Amino acid sequence: MTTHITMDRTRPLREQPGKGHNRWHPDIPAVATVRPGELVTLDTLDALDGQITPDTTPADLGAVERRVAHALTGPLYVEGAMPGDLLAVHIEAIDPQPFGFTANFNDFGFLRDIFTEPGLLRWTIEDGFATSPDLTGVRIPGAPFMGVMGVAPSHELFERILAREEALAARGGRTVPPTIHGAVPAEEPIAGSGLRTAPPRENGGNVDIRQTTSGTTVYMPVYVPGALFSTGDAHFTQGDGEVCGTAIEMGATLTARFEVIKDGAGNQQDMSFERREYFAPPEIAVPRRFFATTGICVHKDGRAESEDLTLAARNAVLNMLEHIERSYGFSRQQAYLLSSVAVDLKISQVVDLPNVLVSAFLPLDIFEG
Repeated sequence: MTTHITMDRTRPLREQPGKGHNRWHPDIPAVATVRPGELVTLDTLDALDGQITPDTTPADLGAVERRVAHALTGPLYVEGAMPGDLLAVHIEAIDPQPFGFTANFNDFGFLRDIFTEPGLLRWTIEDGFATSPDLTGVRIPGAPFMGVMGVAPSHELFERILAREEALAARGGRTVPPTIHGAVPAEEPIAGSGLRTAPPRENGGNVDIRQTTSGTTVYMPVYVPGALFSTGDAHFTQGDGEVCGTAIEMGATLTARFEVIKDGAGNQQDMSFERREYFAPPEIAVPRRFFATTGICVHKDGRAESEDLTLAARNAVLNMLEHIERSYGFSRQQAYLLSSVAVDLKISQVVDLPNVLVSAFLPLDIFEG
């Protein structure tokens, strides 16, 4: 038995009722019921719901409605899944669409204080590689994965998340609060109170883990009957860190099987994953050839911080951007976009205080010639 949820990629999600959603809420109804072990195929739209096309320019990015992110397919009701169980998602294939994009928006990304102008790379995906007319001489190997995979939160978890994020915002923290604008489904109360899909949470969501490729099994605690699994935000590839805020974003088709591990969640509150057989290109773990920069938690003016991984990562990225500009002749904006899809941030050490250290790895095989 096979279940296939199809999507019309020429139409936005709001025009395809009963196919998907872009908010998390326990009351969003299932679009289909599937059995454990059944082969399930899900067509997905890209994260921004088809707004960016091969004809889009950086000047057009200001008109993109980002509150539609992320366009998800689902939810699926998995027979037998109950709160306290563990849902295993066995990923069998992720088939990309032929167009992808990498965009930098002026108020988003790790270095949003520096990159205040929009930037865009448009990619052609073919034969396992991505190339772009906006970045000549670069050929990126694909390792497709789903940026968003998640299950519905329970009402109790839903209320707890809302409360803690409201409290964080009141303390001056950066959050993405609920909004009815762009919401699917558009009906209340889901539209006005549904959790935005931007951050990862206990129910999974926007985890952006590039190692969750074909052959990986993802484990999620179940919070509601049927689990209510959804997915979207496919990436052709991504650097660990996704520093500009986007990878090579694309539509894709996920093929998977579900397994319900009864009472398997135990004390597990977050997603975990594993791969026991080798499927992915070796570059997904360690590039064969690379150049790496490092960063410690010292500001450019010489002022030191203690155990500040964010600052160390920022310095590693800034040092990498300087290297790419100097060595390959790309603009700073191009270097930033390229780093988001190809440069991997790694925590190299957290014990040699006060200076924790982050390394940024640039694979050299992406450069032609």
